[in-house]
Amino acid sequence: MHDLGGKDGFGPVVVEEEEPVFHEDWEGRVFAMAGLARATCGFGTPQFRHAIERMRPAAYLAASYYERWLTALATLVVEKQVVSAADLDQEVGGTFALSGPVRAAPLGAAGPDLTEPRFSVGDAVRVRVAHPRGHTRCPGYVRGRRGVVVRYDGPCNFDDVEAHAEGKRVEPLYCVRFQGADLFGQDSEPNSVVYADLFDSYLEAR
Repeated sequence: MHDLGGKDGFGPVVVEEEEPVFHEDWEGRVFAMAGLARATCGFGTPQFRHAIERMRPAAYLAASYYERWLTALATLVVEKQVVSAADLDQEVGGTFALSGPVRAAPLGAAGPDLTEPRFSVGDAVRVRVAHPRGHTRCPGYVRGRRGVVVRYDGPCNFDDVEAHAEGKRVEPLYCVRFQGADLFGQDSEPNSVVYADLFDSYLEAR
């Protein structure tokens, strides 16, 4: 549910002119608490993102941006045994809805770093068709699609591993250009293109 690219029926993207950083004071407090919790509870951005992805679909779609942050934050501090679910329930006078459990098995080790790129700028590639049960930064709507590498960003931290392991691993990261029609069909905006940052593990030679 966390990546809805290419899906119909959710309405247009609302662009708010002169949008404030926070619409309500509580959003700023959630932002601050999330930063403090990441620093003190031992989880990084990939685990935080995956806690948002684990929200139940109806709750995710009904929640605002920082409501999703709050759910992820509460889920992780409970899983890290900093507070209990009962503590949260008592504070809100009801049931505090947390994200669902992690479905992917934890990785015993992050594994060796991958530093040598398999692709170069101008190479034609295809995104592998995979449906991992855990966290991934590969958008669903590019899987199985063909594109061209337009930039190489060097070895970068591989989020898919960090979300499920104690350590980190780096992999080559590329920017890949896709034709809009190849992703969304011939009714897409004429001559539109989409750029996606994709790790080496996601790609295969075309």
